[in-house]
Amino acid sequence: MKSLLLSLVILSGSAFAQNKPMTTIYMVDADKTQVTYVGKKVTGQHTGLVKVKSGSLVFTGPELTGGEIIVDLNSMTVTDITDADTAQKFLGHMKSADFFDTAKYPDSKLVIKKTKMVGKDLEVTADLTMIGQTKPVTFKVTDWKWSDKEVTGKTKVVVDRTQFGLKYGSSSFFKSLG
Repeated sequence: MKSLLLSLVILSGSAFAQNKPMTTIYMVDADKTQVTYVGKKVTGQHTGLVKVKSGSLVFTGPELTGGEIIVDLNSMTVTDITDADTAQKFLGHMKSADFFDTAKYPDSKLVIKKTKMVGKDLEVTADLTMIGQTKPVTFKVTDWKWSDKEVTGKTKVVVDRTQFGLKYGSSSFFKSLG
């Protein structure tokens, strides 16, 4: 998976602290949250969806100060392959030890470390964990909106799969491809 498009819709819950900015925790509504992937390769690309398992965003006063989102890699679907047998073969390969090894690593996790506003966008620095390895990622959240009840936004997270050891079929490692 080279890139990931993440759309979030969050529901609210609150916790209060005296004489400090209020801390509010927004729980991710997994039914309204969509993770779309675009996996690029030398000979083309594939698209699909992955379901969010759980997540939360932590605000201190008006600032996003933390949170995490966990996705279920076993929920992965493919949207660009219409033949059912071919789609199942593709998904079986993606879930195998050649790629995500979902039998051993069924989830991927994004943990927010810091944020800052850049114009109208929110820049997020987070740790992304896939196949047992954690690497830092930075991305911008656009269409960023929040209220007492809901937080929404869209983002595109670009991930170099080879940084997580996903080298199968990569032209970065196999120069004779393509």
